[in-house]
Amino acid sequence: MTAMQPAWWYAWGGRNASAFLWVNHLGHGWAWDHLAMAGTAVGNHALYPVYAALALALALKRPQILSSRAVLVLLCGYLLEWAVIASIKPWLDFPRPLNVLGAGAVHVLGAPELWHSFPSGHAAFAFLMLGALAPGANWPLRLAAGVFAAWVAWARMAVGAHFPADVLGGALIGLASAWLASWTLTLAGFTPARR
Repeated sequence: MTAMQPAWWYAWGGRNASAFLWVNHLGHGWAWDHLAMAGTAVGNHALYPVYAALALALALKRPQILSSRAVLVLLCGYLLEWAVIASIKPWLDFPRPLNVLGAGAVHVLGAPELWHSFPSGHAAFAFLMLGALAPGANWPLRLAAGVFAAWVAWARMAVGAHFPADVLGGALIGLASAWLASWTLTLAGFTPARR
């Protein structure tokens, strides 16, 4: 959504901006705002080494909760997801909601961001974790991964950083990266765990 007319696949006939405003203005207050900021913090790519180490430790200590293959999918999928996000963001260089809609319309939490809106790296990372870990996890961990991904996706809109199209694009990239990593590992002889 630049000074030119935004692409149809991104603008959704104006629904992308209106859906963003609905989520961004859905609620406010100390608990709501801190939940949104926490969702942004836990979905940060910088935490990848921590999550990878925790997942590996869990898989080695409690394989009935998480398979080691799921961790391998996460490790390989992250390389794919990171490469795609790092390539697309600067190439498209879409403006963020604050830059498009203005300070009076957007409730911003944290440092204001203006560019590189599509796709959401936070959403891609969260949905990569869901797509990679859920197939090899027990049901409580699958549920936790789903809640985590949804929380991060919502938080990126709630803090005013991303439009829904950004979050959806990031989620699809994360899930596709997990699928591609799993498929490649299967071709290489690492069979999926049965749960």
